[in-house]
Amino acid sequence: MAVCCMDTGIRRWDTCACRTIANAIRFPATVPYHGDCLEGWLRRRAMEARWGRLPHELPADHPAWELEAHYLALGIANLTLALSPQRVVVGGGILRHEQLYPMVRAKVATLLNGYVATPEIVPPGLGGRAGVLGAIALGQAIL
Repeated sequence: MAVCCMDTGIRRWDTCACRTIANAIRFPATVPYHGDCLEGWLRRRAMEARWGRLPHELPADHPAWELEAHYLALGIANLTLALSPQRVVVGGGILRHEQLYPMVRAKVATLLNGYVATPEIVPPGLGGRAGVLGAIALGQAIL
């Protein structure tokens, strides 16, 4: 299983995928600390820079969502080819827009084209509380 958070945790896995993806994306990443990265293309600030509006201001049928799904699918396809997870848990701020999940699933399946099994792509079971509750659980395990 792979776990990806669309706000900060995405930095943990995007380095292996980004050099491949960077050639396909012609938009500067919005993370000031390092060059092109998946987080820098997918996060709220990137959407605002590209579309001139915050994600929550965009209607469900706006082309931004198709592009976000495409970028995320590229990252998940790379992750799948490298690690072959059975399930990918993807959450974070942008993915509060649940119309992205079916779009991402379809794009990942198309990109993988049957070469390897398409992983199950799901939201975190704890929703927006997953990070906080996970930190609490880790702290309790240490004590």
